[in-house]
Amino acid sequence: MYRGIIPCFRGRNALNLFQRGMCFLMRRYETSVRSEDDIKNFIIDNTEIVSAQNLTPEISLRLFTPACRFWTEKPELWPFPDPYWAIYWPGGQALARYLLNNPEVSGGRKVLDLGCGCGASAIAAKLTGASHVVANDIDPIAAIATKMNCELNNLDHLPCVTDNMISSEPDDWDLILLGDMFYDEDLADHLHKWLQTCITTHGTQVLIGDPGRAQFESHDIRKLLHKLAHFELPDSVKEENYGLTNSTVWCYNYKPDL
Repeated sequence: MYRGIIPCFRGRNALNLFQRGMCFLMRRYETSVRSEDDIKNFIIDNTEIVSAQNLTPEISLRLFTPACRFWTEKPELWPFPDPYWAIYWPGGQALARYLLNNPEVSGGRKVLDLGCGCGASAIAAKLTGASHVVANDIDPIAAIATKMNCELNNLDHLPCVTDNMISSEPDDWDLILLGDMFYDEDLADHLHKWLQTCITTHGTQVLIGDPGRAQFESHDIRKLLHKLAHFELPDSVKEENYGLTNSTVWCYNYKPDL
């Protein structure tokens, strides 16, 4: 599954592919799994605990690996929405590594991990002293996986919000983290506008982790970013991500007209 469907969904036609498969997947989800305990058991049975061969060996995560059934299983057998949370995406790895290297960035601050996936960036923010961290992902399975990953790292459960926060009235976040969120042009446009509102309204700092995806590199947002750090990906991550070799952390320098 990982080798086939996940790279495709992260590509140019992500939204259309997602919409075509969602109804079928949601029917399976609604009929086959009915409790959080069922979901937790399914995650335990179909992931492995990983704490190496990525940029943040300090953080343990439940992820897909070649030893897991759904690494190669037919996608139609997967009972949930697409499992972005089961992959440690390279943009998220760079972002988490940057926070661990620079604890003052999140220390004592109110932090939102937008599109948290496995929750690694939120976990890194909490480990480095953030006063309040919220993980946000529209997939409720990602929220459960994030809670489980908090447990692996000896943290209390972080608040996990599953509302679509993009285009909503922004809260007074000190720091917003986005790892590998610019994989679709329409989504990038919506993110750009919402982040501008966050900065204009609350002076929020925005950090973006991205490995150089085409939809990110070609977007107007790139003109407003300042590079903070650049990391070479481990060989296993390069292989899993079809030739991506590096990942970069950017700071959003948008300044509203006065």
